[in-house]
Amino acid sequence: MPSRTAAPPARATPTSTVVIASIGVLMTALDTLVVTTSLSVLRVSLHASLASLEWTVNAYNLAFACLLLTGAALGDRFGRRRMFTIGVGVFTAASALSALSPNVETLIAARALQGAGAAIVMPLTLTLITTAVPAERRGAAIGLWGGIQGLAVAAGPVVGGAIAGGISWHWIFWLNVPIGLALMPLAARGLDESFGPRPRLDLVGLALAALAAFGITWALVRADAAGWGSAEVLGSLIAGAALAGLFVEWERRSPSPMLPLELFADRTFASANAVSFFMYAALFGALFLMAQFFQVALGHSPLHAGLALLPWTGAPMIVAPVAGALSERYGNRPFMAGGLALQTIGLVWIALIAKPGMGYAEIGCSLLVAGIGISLCFPTVASAVMAAVPLEEAGIASGTNSMLRELGGVLGVAVLASVFARPGVYGSPRVFIDGFTHALWAGVGLSALGFAAALLVPGRTVTNVD
Repeated sequence: MPSRTAAPPARATPTSTVVIASIGVLMTALDTLVVTTSLSVLRVSLHASLASLEWTVNAYNLAFACLLLTGAALGDRFGRRRMFTIGVGVFTAASALSALSPNVETLIAARALQGAGAAIVMPLTLTLITTAVPAERRGAAIGLWGGIQGLAVAAGPVVGGAIAGGISWHWIFWLNVPIGLALMPLAARGLDESFGPRPRLDLVGLALAALAAFGITWALVRADAAGWGSAEVLGSLIAGAALAGLFVEWERRSPSPMLPLELFADRTFASANAVSFFMYAALFGALFLMAQFFQVALGHSPLHAGLALLPWTGAPMIVAPVAGALSERYGNRPFMAGGLALQTIGLVWIALIAKPGMGYAEIGCSLLVAGIGISLCFPTVASAVMAAVPLEEAGIASGTNSMLRELGGVLGVAVLASVFARPGVYGSPRVFIDGFTHALWAGVGLSALGFAAALLVPGRTVTNVD
């Protein structure tokens, strides 16, 4: 059992903590989308169906979304530095197993293990930064964290397409191994240990949360293939919702709850999490189809499609750190509301102008508008969530936000894919664009819901203090 006595004098500096945590978030966020532009290469190499290879994406995201609360709770109980280091180790080992996979079944299993490791690492990165950086510099630090996350989202399709087409798909995963092997000793020596406020691990709560998330996520992942009205999808949704209800009831009665429900009584915490959910639903749903738009409708290669998306997905690397720093002066709400408004405008613009053979300049401008929008939201949503809770609750707040963000992304892909689907949709650019524009309007609706949630966030509040 780990000691929960007073921590020794700090060894880590805020800068070193931010650097180590940022490398962790870069690794885990990169692998969310790194496989998407290399599926055709994987299909030939592993002699697998495209449907099977899609599970190399889904297995990672499914394990990731279901275990985020678990990862945060384990960090609170056994030590955030300790669990961050273990999570990096699991992720690194799973990356090596992915690279060595002789068939698609092994690759899917390894990707699920990768997702489990990422679910430990990701929420702890934000917790480590929040607890290590002084309150007056926290907005800028979280802005940098958001920028790194945006870089990973941008780089995933580009890196995957470049490596799969130019070297070998195995190196998509081998790339993680030296980084992980270097990061583990850096984390063990360069981070200070911290714990959450509850000494007991809520095992029943952990199980109910993971199973509820699994049921809901499974239904969303399978909705496009099996149909929203199928017994599989409806049964999974009902089971997930029932387990979520049991989780809420258990947490309400538990003497040591994993997720104190009173956190949601705070309007900032509740509305900022709603902003995150809808923003990522619109973002990931639109991104899923936009990558195909450049390839199917405009005839670009996978690598060129990834590069064409950079004004949208790469903007956070430049804008997010600035937004995070400015939010310390002006508050988070203006950036969240303005960011969601810009994302909505960008998606509307694309839906109105999309056509076969169009030039890049016009669509590039609309992508840039949407990219600036998400750049304003990434750091300020995280800052709002973390500022709404006492510092000792930072771990579970980060885990909750991460889980809702991932569930939003899965929902967005499922909803937009369902609207997009129609007979012969890949038969011609014109039929593809017809489905694409209808689906984008669904993304506009999700983004608009995020904008409405941003308006509910209270005005400028004082960040939690140490």
